[in-house]
Amino acid sequence: MVSRAQGDVTAPAAPARAVYIPAIVADPTWFADRYDPGHDAVHFRQLSRDEHRAATFLTDEYLPAAAPVVIARGDVIDAAPPTGPIHFIFHSAFCCSTLIARAVDVPGVAFGLKEPVLLNDLVGWKARGAAAGDLAAVLDTGLTLLARPFGRGEAIVVKPSNVCNGIASAMLTVRPDSRALLLHAPLRTFLGSVARKSWTGRLWVRDLVVKQRHDGIQWPGMGVDDFLRLTDLQAAAIGWLAQHAIFARMASRFPDRVRTIDSETLMADPGAAMTAIGTLFGLPLDGAAIAAGPTFARHSKYGDAFDGAARTAARVSEAAYADEIDKVAIWAETVASGVGLDLVLPSPLAGEA
Repeated sequence: MVSRAQGDVTAPAAPARAVYIPAIVADPTWFADRYDPGHDAVHFRQLSRDEHRAATFLTDEYLPAAAPVVIARGDVIDAAPPTGPIHFIFHSAFCCSTLIARAVDVPGVAFGLKEPVLLNDLVGWKARGAAAGDLAAVLDTGLTLLARPFGRGEAIVVKPSNVCNGIASAMLTVRPDSRALLLHAPLRTFLGSVARKSWTGRLWVRDLVVKQRHDGIQWPGMGVDDFLRLTDLQAAAIGWLAQHAIFARMASRFPDRVRTIDSETLMADPGAAMTAIGTLFGLPLDGAAIAAGPTFARHSKYGDAFDGAARTAARVSEAAYADEIDKVAIWAETVASGVGLDLVLPSPLAGEA
């Protein structure tokens, strides 16, 4: 089924000539944008490589307006094309993940995808009670579609939204040849980022905690009343700890396929980090050249000039929140210690260099 009707993800697909389906499914410019579980259908939208690169994230806010082409998943499976290698950058937000997704996007080597919403749709479906087997089957289809390379021999590197961390292990399970970078900001750095974003940052972290709870990600011993008693930065810390615990379990479960790094270590020597990421993903990345190039000299989200000095300057406003950050960090470290969570993740990326 194919439909070009404008509408939300729940819009049913209308019948169309099946001859169009293999051509669309085989063409990587037809991006697999959304999944509609109500009709078991995939929404495609046409995007050039340049449009992918220009978009901060692969969401409606940053993409050209276009009516979707909607194809039943069964038809997608029948027409599924050969795919390239696919790897992942899982992250806990505010940690240079968008920068790295841009940095690995090298024509002829790799193609970076920044937060495809199709994966968010699966997280929402899981929270609404999707059966594990059904979720795995659709995830397999979705990753097949995301792994269509623009260029011959290219790998795909997907940076999912951090709300997808609850299904990160499932992605590695259904793609046993894939590898993953687990990227995070140190706790105090993360808290500072939230604080300097003012009410938008504080609202975001509370929304994250709500989504984590809907996704079944619970913090031991904390009920609804306990969450309501938290300050904004305490909620931020709990969300960070929950994601950190997921990363620790992944590093233990997939020791040969997962590497971890924090944003401060990454930015201290980006050339070495990019070379190590290339080794992890099996990509011939010239880390020194990438680090010296335009990607690391511009803001990954806004595109303006933004080097290491600018990053340091941006943190000046955190001084006003220093006391709160310090108190919350100590509290969070105590909470982590109480459940045996080590704040230093295993399997550091440095081992790949």
